[in-house]
Amino acid sequence: MSRRCELTGKGPMTGNNVSHAKNRTRRRFLPNLNDVTLQSETLGRGVKLRISAAALRSVDHRGGLDAFLAKAKDDELSAAALKVKKEIAKAATAEA
Repeated sequence: MSRRCELTGKGPMTGNNVSHAKNRTRRRFLPNLNDVTLQSETLGRGVKLRISAAALRSVDHRGGLDAFLAKAKDDELSAAALKVKKEIAKAATAEA
């Protein structure tokens, strides 16, 4: 399982551990990933995703999963999130 956010594409970064004596060794900064179930109003069901804590705040800020995916770029989304985005778009056009 990759350490990558399914909504924002945020992944591991690299940097240095710096000791008091200024010795530098390489390290990885991992994203704060959480397994969450987000509710889709259009689909009327929950969607399980592995997203970062920052992405969870962004989803709340934009007004839910449906609104977030409508504005999200396709190249940043994972395959599972892209599938959900297309399902929501299809359901929204059928509804209108």
